[in-house]
Amino acid sequence: MNTKVVTGLLVLTVAGAAVAQGQAQPGLHPFSERRPAPILIPQAPQIVTLIVPKGTPLQVVIDTETRIQKVGQSIHGHIAMPVYAFDHLVIPVGSEVKGTITKIDSVSNRRRVLEALNADFTPPRTIAVEFNELVLPNQVHLPLQTNATPGSGQVIQFTSAPQKKSKKDQLKNVASDKVNQTKQQARQEWDKAMKQVQTPGRMHRLRRYLVAQLPAHPQYLDPGVLYFAELQAPLQFGQEPLTGQMASTIGSAPPIGSIVHARLVTPLSSATTKKGDAVTAELTQPLFDGANLILPQGSQLKGDVLQVRPARHLAKNGQLRIAFHELVPPDGIERKIQATLEGVQTAKNGNVKLDAEGGAEATSSKSRYLETAIALSLAAVAGRGDSDALGGNAAGNTGNRVAGGAGGFKLVGIVLGLTVRSHALGAVMGAYGAGTSIYQHFIARGHEVVFPQNTAMEVGIAGRAPAPSSK
Repeated sequence: MNTKVVTGLLVLTVAGAAVAQGQAQPGLHPFSERRPAPILIPQAPQIVTLIVPKGTPLQVVIDTETRIQKVGQSIHGHIAMPVYAFDHLVIPVGSEVKGTITKIDSVSNRRRVLEALNADFTPPRTIAVEFNELVLPNQVHLPLQTNATPGSGQVIQFTSAPQKKSKKDQLKNVASDKVNQTKQQARQEWDKAMKQVQTPGRMHRLRRYLVAQLPAHPQYLDPGVLYFAELQAPLQFGQEPLTGQMASTIGSAPPIGSIVHARLVTPLSSATTKKGDAVTAELTQPLFDGANLILPQGSQLKGDVLQVRPARHLAKNGQLRIAFHELVPPDGIERKIQATLEGVQTAKNGNVKLDAEGGAEATSSKSRYLETAIALSLAAVAGRGDSDALGGNAAGNTGNRVAGGAGGFKLVGIVLGLTVRSHALGAVMGAYGAGTSIYQHFIARGHEVVFPQNTAMEVGIAGRAPAPSSK
C-alpha cells in the first residue's frame, strides 16, 4: 500500500477519535485541552441559634404571700410553664424568678365612694411589676428585662375538656388514649409547678377573710397569682447543628392523637369577638414523634371562631368555640389539620369550663344560691316588727337591726345596727342587701369567656392530614 495512503488513513482515524471524544464531553472539540472533573465539596450543616426572642412571655407564678406596701418592694416567683428554643428545653418549670413592684396606682374618687357604700374604705389598688433576674436550676443567674402583660395578675388554674365518650372504632380509641395520656402528663407538669407555691392553710385563709371584711384592711399579693412577663430583650442559649435527618422530619404530619402546647396570640372575649374572626396560636413546646422532631417551638396554628355568644342579663353566661385548621411550621408551608381545644389556662374566678368538643362556656358561682339565701334570711329577720322580735324586748330589736346591717353593709351595717335604734334603718339595710344579692346573682349580666393574649392552651390534633390529590 502506498505510504501516502497509509498516512492519510492514520490522520483520519485520529481525527475521528477526537471528534467522538469531543461529543462525549460537551464543550470540548478536537485537539482542545481536556477539562478536569468538578470536585464536590460537602456542605456544612445548617446552624440553629437557640434563642428565646424578644416578646416571649415567661409565665411566672408568685410563690409567697406578699403584703403590698411600697414601690420597689421585692417579689418572688417561679416559672410555671417550660420555655423551649427550637427543640431544646432552656428554662424548666420551677426556675426561680425575682422582681419588684414598680407602680401602685391610686384609686379614683368615684370608685372610692362606691366601695365605701359597701363598707370598704381601702379598695384594692392596681400594681405594676417587673421581673429582673432568672435563676436556672443549675444556679446560673440571667438578667431579665420584662414587663407584665395585660390580663395577668390573677390566681389561675388549668381547665381540661372532659374525655370524649364516642368510641366507634379502634383507631379513635388509640387516639383518645394518647390524648388522655398527654393531658395527664400536662396535669402532672402543672401540679409540679404549683408545688412551688406556698399555699396558706385554712386558719390563715380564715384570718385573711375576716381581715378583708374590715372597713380598712391591707392588700396582699396572693400566692398562685400569675404574671406573663414579656421579654424586652432576647435570651441566648448557644447553637446546635440542624442535621439532615432532623430537617427531613420537620413539617411532616403529626401523629394521630397528638396534643401540642401553645400560647394564644389573638386575645379572645365572648363580649367583643365575632364569629369568623381569625385566631392564631404559637407552639411553646416542640412536638416529637418518637425521636423525630415534627414541629419545633414557634410553629403556628391558625383557625377561626366557630361560635360566640356574649353574656346577657338574667345571668346568661357567654360562650365561645374556636377551631384550628392550619398548621404552619418554620418553612412556611401550611398544612391542613383538624384541631380542637383540649385544655386552657383560666383564672380561678373566671369560672370557665370546656365541653368534649372544646367549646368554652362561663359558669356561675356555685355559692350564689347560698349567699342569696343568707341575704334573704337576714332581710327577713330585719323586717320583723318590734313586737315579733324575741317577745318585743330590746335585745331582739337590736338583733334585727344588726342582721339587716350585716346583710346590707357588712361590718359598718353591724355597727349602725348596734348604735342607731331605728327599726326602719335595719329593715332598709337588710332589704338593700337582699336586693343586691338577687340582682348580682340572678338578674345582672352573666360572666364572659375571656382568654387574654398569651393564655396557655392544649390543642388536640385529630390525625394526619390526607395527602394532596395528584389530579
